[in-house]
Amino acid sequence: MLARILSSAVIGIDAYLVEVEVDIAQGLPTFTTVGLPEAAVKESRERVKSAISNSGYTFPADRITVNLAPANIKKEGTGFDLPMALGILSATGILPEKTILGYLFLGELSLDGRIKPVNGSLPMAIAAQKAGYRGIVVPADNGEEASVVSNLSVYPARSLGQVVDFLRGFKSILPRKADMQAVFDAPDRSGIDFNEVMGQEHAKRALEIAAAGGHNMLMVGPPGSGKTMLARRIPTILPPMSFEEAIETTKIFSVVGMLNRKQPLVTRRPFRSPHHTVSDAGLIGGGHIPRPGEVSLAHNGVLFLDELSEYKKNVLEVLRQPLEDHRVTISRAASTLTYPSSFMLIAAMNPCPCGYFADPRHACRCTAHQIHRYRSKISGPLLDRIDIHVEVPAVPHKDLMVEVHAESSDAIRQRVVAARRIQIRRFKRTKIYSNAQMASRHIRAHCHVGADTHRVMASAIDRLGLSARAYNRILKISRTIADLEAVADIQVYHVTEAIQYRSLDRLMRNR
Repeated sequence: MLARILSSAVIGIDAYLVEVEVDIAQGLPTFTTVGLPEAAVKESRERVKSAISNSGYTFPADRITVNLAPANIKKEGTGFDLPMALGILSATGILPEKTILGYLFLGELSLDGRIKPVNGSLPMAIAAQKAGYRGIVVPADNGEEASVVSNLSVYPARSLGQVVDFLRGFKSILPRKADMQAVFDAPDRSGIDFNEVMGQEHAKRALEIAAAGGHNMLMVGPPGSGKTMLARRIPTILPPMSFEEAIETTKIFSVVGMLNRKQPLVTRRPFRSPHHTVSDAGLIGGGHIPRPGEVSLAHNGVLFLDELSEYKKNVLEVLRQPLEDHRVTISRAASTLTYPSSFMLIAAMNPCPCGYFADPRHACRCTAHQIHRYRSKISGPLLDRIDIHVEVPAVPHKDLMVEVHAESSDAIRQRVVAARRIQIRRFKRTKIYSNAQMASRHIRAHCHVGADTHRVMASAIDRLGLSARAYNRILKISRTIADLEAVADIQVYHVTEAIQYRSLDRLMRNR
């Protein structure tokens, strides 16, 4: 007897359809899986056998062959357990073949027949919807995640027996549908706000500009000046995620198994803060079968690198490509995968190893050679890819003691959202969404400056020794400052403020 069951697997963050073919023939009892299965797929035969027997069904004592098509793509994961078990039950006549057609199945089986969650159910549900299937049967813990896909019936199942009874018409499984309005309207429970940050008005202004234009930013200051505190509040002033952004970000978290089972979508912009001991594979992604790294987990959000100079130099250098291309390509002998990585890079570092270089209240203990070696870890090309550089001095004690109501994140966010709307209208016929993503042709089209402004920029370039890339960064920042004021043309004072945010170029180059 031959049975065919439809399932799915993931390559990168996208899913493809897999046809699970089960053939049962007379012969010595064997269970063979073909179609390039990896170790977890090969081991499924023991789980499937026990799950069928412990669910009250008879496991056939015949020769069983399972083929996973297409056979030229390596299969990984445990999501084929359920379709294999259903294929065996269909081939033995317990399940009529016509009842299985039109559904896609995925799930890992425990030995007692319970269905356990799998990674990547959202992209698999999207693949089922695009292929025109009427429904998908998923583990109960994956039901919320898969239910965000429109025009697809999602049936969350808890056991093999429940699925068999559903397909035979003995019991029903209520399809699940996510309330997308409630998902996006859920309150932010992070409990952090910019009104908790005392002082540092210059840094707050720079962060507002960075959020409004999607610019990368480097903060330099002594220990305890509030760099980390400021960085962690950036997501609270970023624009809300669109549905498309939420889907793309959720797919990444789903594939790596980091999605909260009770949260069908990632609706808050990610904030990733890897430790400085992270490897280049951990940051960019990698492995025998390439997996997303921190730059992809920060997609549509913020990647915060604290103590930037403590990271290994080779780790920092691999950031160049995702910062420019907003995607990262990982090549291995077996496969080459591309993951999205459009993120805001927010970095923080001390001005020297002891942290008190040029601090008026503390004496710096570092030698010139130590300071040079410390700063040399940040290469010129990487520094050029960071739009905004800002010094964050220590806050005087008197500022901490004064009862002042600082501006809230909501107030700042309103200005940021208004500026982003201007940019969306400006770039509506392109594939970019913020000023930071402008290429040279966009800068020429949208960043016109007058003769006076041009003279100011020429003087700054000569004085600071800025590169051509830094020149473009200043124009992008100026465009964002003008957008925050809803001004169509870039003015001289927009450019002079933007130049202030490149004032660390000379400090970092005189190493």
